[in-house]
Amino acid sequence: MATLEDFHTLAQEVRNWGRWGDDDELGTLNFITPEIVRDAAKLVRTGKQFALGIDFSSGGPQGAFEFRTNPIHTMTVDGGDAETLLQYTQDWPRNTMATQLAELFPGPFRFNDDMIVMPLQAATQWDALSHVYYDEKLYNGFPADSVTSRGAFYCGIDKVDVKGITSRGILLDAVAHRRKERFVPLGDPILPHELDEMADAQGVEVRSGDIILLNTGWAGEYKRTRDRSFFTAGLDWTCARWLHEHEIAAIAADHLQVEDIQVAVEGTICPMHMLCLRDMGLMLGEYWDLEALSADCADDGVYEFMLVAPPLRVTGAVGSPINPIAIK
Repeated sequence: MATLEDFHTLAQEVRNWGRWGDDDELGTLNFITPEIVRDAAKLVRTGKQFALGIDFSSGGPQGAFEFRTNPIHTMTVDGGDAETLLQYTQDWPRNTMATQLAELFPGPFRFNDDMIVMPLQAATQWDALSHVYYDEKLYNGFPADSVTSRGAFYCGIDKVDVKGITSRGILLDAVAHRRKERFVPLGDPILPHELDEMADAQGVEVRSGDIILLNTGWAGEYKRTRDRSFFTAGLDWTCARWLHEHEIAAIAADHLQVEDIQVAVEGTICPMHMLCLRDMGLMLGEYWDLEALSADCADDGVYEFMLVAPPLRVTGAVGSPINPIAIK
């Protein structure tokens, strides 16, 4: 097992603080240039689209943590409200909402409304750079206490909007690489050299500004079993060096945290989260459904595509739900 000294050594090696200026809050998204976006658009040849988001519902994968639950979806106006309000509004003289709705219903017009209450990282998501920190510092040296009860003043997900997240996407299929039938079992983290081996086997070149999508088979297995406690193998924490050397813009996986869930550095957890988000400024995507995309890539042998994955512009948020689209 690695030590905290090993961790700090790698952190110094991959740290991008000041690389794009002292006020930078975008991190490795800076690798996505207009030319890269233009070239990504050229990858669209058939027009096939793959929605990579999982359902935001009560049947979602959250629930293991008290602080992060599945979405609560509720109706605020439904089909039964029209006739009820018309019949009983006179008995609710102080209910201004009922009165207002009843005034809209006398004619043929009807409508339904709903709302959702959810953690912003409840299902398919991006982690903002302000999501993880250590030693009281965020990415680029911004103070950790700048994330307050009002939100993240620095490195919030809303800062991404000026850049957007559209680039060349590459699928790296760990299931096929390890010759597994459905998923990569927990207990054997994916090592940096395997990322190169996957790319070589799939005939795809990894380039600066790419967004890597890692298929471990988790999404397909979860849809079959609905087992929230199920884990697949993830990236070894030293893959942070590989991501840094290849100038990857962002990385997403089909499971909980991209990196392997097992403790790899003595005295801490989630070392790759710290290296990516806090030191490199590299956003992580979690719970992406890569099942259909990986099947199509295996079928046609094309593992590159245009990826469009913008977050919601929630001011000061440290993460965002998304429904990313891969277009081939």
